[in-house]
Amino acid sequence: MSWSWTLYRYLAVQFLLGVTVVYALFLAMAFSIDIANLLNRTAGHNVSTSVAVGMAVLQLPDLGQKMLPFAILLGGVFTFVRLSRSRELVATRAAGVSAWDFLLPPLTVAVLIGVAAVTLFTPISARMFSEFAGLEARYVKGQESQLSVSMNGLWLRQGNAKQQSVIHALRVAQQGEHLEDVLVFLYGANDHFLGRIDAKSAQLGDHVWTLNDAWVSGTSGVPAHHDTYTLPTTLTPEQIVESSTAPDALSFWDLPGYIRAAQAAGFSASRYQLYLYTLYALPALFAAMVFMAATFSLRLGREGGLLRVILLSAACGFGVFFFQDLTTVLGRSGAVPILLAATAPALASILIGMTFVFSQEDG
Repeated sequence: MSWSWTLYRYLAVQFLLGVTVVYALFLAMAFSIDIANLLNRTAGHNVSTSVAVGMAVLQLPDLGQKMLPFAILLGGVFTFVRLSRSRELVATRAAGVSAWDFLLPPLTVAVLIGVAAVTLFTPISARMFSEFAGLEARYVKGQESQLSVSMNGLWLRQGNAKQQSVIHALRVAQQGEHLEDVLVFLYGANDHFLGRIDAKSAQLGDHVWTLNDAWVSGTSGVPAHHDTYTLPTTLTPEQIVESSTAPDALSFWDLPGYIRAAQAAGFSASRYQLYLYTLYALPALFAAMVFMAATFSLRLGREGGLLRVILLSAACGFGVFFFQDLTTVLGRSGAVPILLAATAPALASILIGMTFVFSQEDG
């Protein structure tokens, strides 16, 4: 029993080191590419290099979260190949340790990494990505609108440096095109308060909000009633939906509350539900990457060919990534249930990986 614990601890440490090395290389490569991309996108926008570098730093955790499955896969291949070439894996197998036994420590480490990534890493990643999204909207896209949904209704800001409107609505319909119980604060340059509008409802038209049963008051505070009142806007229905908080900008712990708030406000929360279920399935996806890495490594020990193993591993990783993208699109469109769309890549990868290990280990 003591010998088994020593072996399991050694395999776990070796696997963790392999994943760390590969993940560090991925982060360095992603950071370099992202800086070049941001410098190119901000060219001509009078954005300093330091701001672009800062944006790349803020986006790095989100990119790192997306690269973790590849790091688990290739880190596992790197570890198993190294153990096989040093004959440690051969000696372990000769001592009667099956593939299922020596896969147990890497599987445990992969699942723990998945749990830590979901519960500890996503709050940091979400906070930094939210800051990045704000800077991207300001410096790259030139957007001035921002949408926020809370348990107390919806807040929407529109306008430019000369004139702005802050809109609040208790209820939303038609994906943000129709608002009820509306309150609008009007501001001029330098956030100078110009007045407010209280309306029963508002409907988004062509470059205008049409407010019904509206009371308009200026700086004097004397209200004037209008059956209908028009408020100019540059917003479109697509911009309202797209400017809502991205799923990546919400941590694992905030997602359930945001989903309830969005549904209560009248918005579709399918993409947030899909992202939440994908996080639930992340530890299982990491375990699947270990099975696939072991599949290629066992074959290497018997047949040789390091380059072939690396190419097959990379192709397998991209296959899983493509399948996950496909199920995400199907889930968002409603073609398949959201729970199935989120868990299908992890479950399918585990079954395929276990099948390969079974075929090589047991016949």
